[in-house]
Amino acid sequence: MSAPIRLAVVGAGIMGTNHARVARRLPAFELVAVVDPDEARASAVAGAGVQSCASIDGIVGGIDAAVIAVPTKFHVETAVELARRGVHLLVEKPLAPSVAEAQQIIDAAAAAGVVLTVGHIERFNAAVVELPRLLDDPIHIEASRISPYSPRIADGVIFDLMIHDIDIVCSLAGAGAEVTKVSGVARAMRSATEDIASVTMQFSTGLTAAFNTSRLGQQKIRTIEITQTESTVQADLVRQDVTVHRMTHHEYLSDQGTRYRQSSVVEIPFLESRGEPLALELEHFGECIRSGAAPRVSGLDGLRAIEVAVRATAAVRSAG
Repeated sequence: MSAPIRLAVVGAGIMGTNHARVARRLPAFELVAVVDPDEARASAVAGAGVQSCASIDGIVGGIDAAVIAVPTKFHVETAVELARRGVHLLVEKPLAPSVAEAQQIIDAAAAAGVVLTVGHIERFNAAVVELPRLLDDPIHIEASRISPYSPRIADGVIFDLMIHDIDIVCSLAGAGAEVTKVSGVARAMRSATEDIASVTMQFSTGLTAAFNTSRLGQQKIRTIEITQTESTVQADLVRQDVTVHRMTHHEYLSDQGTRYRQSSVVEIPFLESRGEPLALELEHFGECIRSGAAPRVSGLDGLRAIEVAVRATAAVRSAG
């Protein structure tokens, strides 16, 4: 059996804490360090037998990989330095606060020959994993993502929440599909940035998409609906389930001649990849490090999501 991958978690906030929790129970990894400027927090997340320190320079001994879960504005300096040291990277979403900084991280990882994957965790949700298999010339995709308000989030709702759905929709549209039109509206109600946003976009393939995102809700909602010529696919990302409604046509005769009655057949596929998406994401990261396989969510995927999110943010601000 190969030796475990020596992992550091950089950033001991909510996501860093969850990564550390999951890494402890995955055989592929050995959690060796937790890094955070708040040393008391780093120590609490590290727990017994794991070193804690205030910066990556304080890590004693070597590491093979790192999860970067620091605030987004610190992603580029942290990722570039770790890549320079030959450390494989899982960078939490968004990859960077700007397109230029995201490209810096991609270039640094490529130059160092290290794995770079982006923490768009919904790509490991069983419902999302199932969607590509059910695609049949999609016409329109609608994504809703509603959350209660959290004062700890500084980013606007597009970069905080909608970017998950932007990444999913772009992946479903395909690598060659370009976003040709973006429009939308937004409102800032409880913070200095957008708290609620509705965005529509069109792809070069003709596919259209609508995104409804809010952090002013009273419950957690994560849904995607794909409209196709002969079916509608509905995914609930909270419950991790998918429902397919297929239209069927039944012919019958009446006194006035032939008519058609429409009815639908409902299918509920069995999803094999259920489980905690964060654990599946970390396991995949380990597999990419060991095998050299391409990550499910590459740096270029993270860059594409940022490019579209930047355009969406510009669209809603110009509309306001």
